[in-house]
Amino acid sequence: MIKVLVGSKNPVKINAAKTIFQRYFPSSEIHCEGLHAPSGVADQPLGEADTRAGAENRVSYLKANHIADYYCAMEGGAAKFDYGAATFAFVVIANHEQSIVGRSCNLPLPTKIYDALEQGEELGHVMDRVFNTTNIKQKGGAIGLLTNNLATRESSYTQALTLAMAPFIHQELYKS
Repeated sequence: MIKVLVGSKNPVKINAAKTIFQRYFPSSEIHCEGLHAPSGVADQPLGEADTRAGAENRVSYLKANHIADYYCAMEGGAAKFDYGAATFAFVVIANHEQSIVGRSCNLPLPTKIYDALEQGEELGHVMDRVFNTTNIKQKGGAIGLLTNNLATRESSYTQALTLAMAPFIHQELYKS
């Protein structure tokens, strides 16, 4: 059995982690559990540095307080780039030997939505208000709403986690 801890109780994040570990280790039983792990950053991180720090802080907390084979965290953030505002996530996967940082793709954000984030609102709450939904961050997220569910928050996390697993699967290629 492989024990995976996720630094969140959000079912979207837990499902994404369980999916990728089941794919990479199909002959193993995967026990995937979500636990509260503080991010140490704002509820809605703005900028790549804070977003990455949130994911890293969650994994550090899990490693310091729990025993598992793998630790995962996903932190959604937003930033204004020279080409426009976007939302994205940083992911961190760690075991007792290494910690790998990955990043999702960008979803362009409408200016009025990003402006609300700069005023201190959380993306999920803004999307709920704009689209008249409830708790969208534990469902398809902004990604689902803005892509008509052709992509979702979970699919974005799953892709980023899948890519971040490469150094664990091919350790010999990633050693310095």
